[in-house]
Amino acid sequence: MVPGRTRRAVRVGAFVLAVLAVMTVALTSTVRATVLSTGYYQSVLDEESAYDRLYSEVLVDPAIAPVTRDLLARLPVPEALVTSNIKVVLPPATVRSLTDQQIHALTDYLRGDTEELRLAVDLDPVLGNLAELARIYFGDLVASLQDQEQPDFARFTDDLTAALEALREGRAPTLPALPLTDDQAARATDALLRLVPAGERAELRPEVAVALGRGDVSTALATTAAAALADGSRTAVADLRTTLEGGTWDLTATLTAAGNDLAALEQARERVQRLTQLQILATVLALVSLAALWVTGPGAPARRLMGLGQAIAGGGILAAAAVLLVRPVTGGRFLAVPSSWPPSVTALVEDLQRNAVDQAVATGLTAALTALVGGALLTATGWAFLVRPRTLPTPTAVRGVAAGVTCAALAGALLVPPVLGPSAPRRCQGSTELCDLRYDEVAHLTAHNAMSTTADRFIGPLQDPDITTQLDTGVRALQLDTYHWESPQDIAARLDDPAFTPEQRRLISAAIDRANPPREGLWLCHSVCRAGAIGLVPTLEDIGAWLRANPTEIVTLIIQDDIGAEETEEAFHEAGLDELLHTPAEDPDEPWPTLKEMIDSDRRLVVFAEKADGPAPWYRNFYRYGMETPFAFRSPDEMSCAPHRGGTGKRLFLLNHFVTDGGGSRLDAGRINARDWLLDRARSCEAERGGPVNFVAVDYTTVGDALGAVEELNTGRAREAG
Repeated sequence: MVPGRTRRAVRVGAFVLAVLAVMTVALTSTVRATVLSTGYYQSVLDEESAYDRLYSEVLVDPAIAPVTRDLLARLPVPEALVTSNIKVVLPPATVRSLTDQQIHALTDYLRGDTEELRLAVDLDPVLGNLAELARIYFGDLVASLQDQEQPDFARFTDDLTAALEALREGRAPTLPALPLTDDQAARATDALLRLVPAGERAELRPEVAVALGRGDVSTALATTAAAALADGSRTAVADLRTTLEGGTWDLTATLTAAGNDLAALEQARERVQRLTQLQILATVLALVSLAALWVTGPGAPARRLMGLGQAIAGGGILAAAAVLLVRPVTGGRFLAVPSSWPPSVTALVEDLQRNAVDQAVATGLTAALTALVGGALLTATGWAFLVRPRTLPTPTAVRGVAAGVTCAALAGALLVPPVLGPSAPRRCQGSTELCDLRYDEVAHLTAHNAMSTTADRFIGPLQDPDITTQLDTGVRALQLDTYHWESPQDIAARLDDPAFTPEQRRLISAAIDRANPPREGLWLCHSVCRAGAIGLVPTLEDIGAWLRANPTEIVTLIIQDDIGAEETEEAFHEAGLDELLHTPAEDPDEPWPTLKEMIDSDRRLVVFAEKADGPAPWYRNFYRYGMETPFAFRSPDEMSCAPHRGGTGKRLFLLNHFVTDGGGSRLDAGRINARDWLLDRARSCEAERGGPVNFVAVDYTTVGDALGAVEELNTGRAREAG
């Protein structure tokens, strides 16, 4: 009797140990697939659209205004432009990259791949954008005094550094005097005084008004400098660089100094090390206890199979129960949100925590289900053999089934969570929802005259950031004008273009008189290269570098080609873009590939011309494939959806959405680039023309919320397709 009792005791002990070991294998595998996985954190952020919500909810929350002001180094930027300027200073792509760096640093530390936790952010690109924004903003402040592009803009930007330095030292800077009407002077006075504290405006108004009345911008700015620029961008950037030790922000030191106890992370790291050992031990114990369960089981092989199955299934059930307890025990969160946090931040953090718990529970249930299914399969097989004993295979075959299914169940519980656990969802054109849409079903924010920028000192610029920064801030199609550098004889006719104001014509003519000879090579210009130019090949190289750094993005170029097609082909070859160029179907009516297909093929650069059509197979005439609206609107009220170049019925649809009245109109852009204004026009044109808008071409892409409108169009299309 004693041997029998001992056998039963060993069997019971082996069964309990097997259940606990299987449960431990499933749970430890779940932890490793979540807490130690970079994909888990990236998935949580993407599933909750955290990067988009940062701009659309958090940074527009009035309660967060002090933070946005700090990010802008307290520039006196109008509230309506804060979010757009934040996107210029801190582009979404930069936020994603910086966040991914911290996620990798944290998971590497927890796994023991690095001995020291160092969360450090390289903010040099951000500081560079901040300095550029300061230059752009103050230049535009002067330009806006006449409700037109500042004719002395290039000169102003050349002198801006010295002018701000003079302001900082209390001296009046030397700036061009601008002739203003009485009405313009009054409005300019109001604009300047809005930059200073309300309590100081009444005292400053008379002096500012008199100065602007005689066009003396220098005195007006100097008068308001003490109040408006006491903590201005230049000093702020310098102070920030000093604090950040040359542009690197040590987040670890900052968190420690703020009273955050990082010892918890050290303890977590130690537990993770033990977790690995525990997982190995549990796997060994599971195999040993299941083997003991088999050896001490009943004589009938079928009952032994059922015993193994019940132990494995029991482990899966316990693991599932433990996982399901996570939500009620934690309340769906890992940390308590302080009541002092702004509502937008609280909502985002709560949603992230809820999503993190949901994904962890889903991963754990997957591991538990794997064990449960394996155990159920063994149990059902044993039961089937008992019901139909004649079908029982040989003992060797039974042992083989038992060993195979047991190992598969354990391996599944161990390996399924890392393989099927959370990972960053696939992104196409910046979204997880657009991958299955065709290229001709997607809307792309398009920069009209993308090369004509404030950053590159064009006279009469139509964009602010340079082309790379435009791409960083969400632009996905660029309208570019290619030229040879003109001879003086070529300029007279070009200056008749309505894009130039009389003052701009005077400045350009003066530049010619100062003997500015033609330059060799190919250029991106806006009608006249002496009004601003950047090299074609270097710009294409920058676009190629951006595409390679952003492998899930697609960029379209629509070229107003004033140079030959063969020269254009050679420029793209010289820039090293051959392997990125997409070749459209010869038949313009053929459906385009999906974004996923274009990304998988790595043919992510689409190039159209306004005149040429080949000979390179990738260089197609836009108006064979696309149609457009008119573009010579002198006011928002003139805008229509009428057919223009390209006729009607084409697969691609270009919405020209800008005002040209003696040059680009920044003031009108602020109105028509508003999300609702643009959405209303886009939807109206789609209904009238019978097809989706694909290219939304705007001036000043960082003014208003054109990107938000484009994203809303795409979200609606993805939902309809789904």
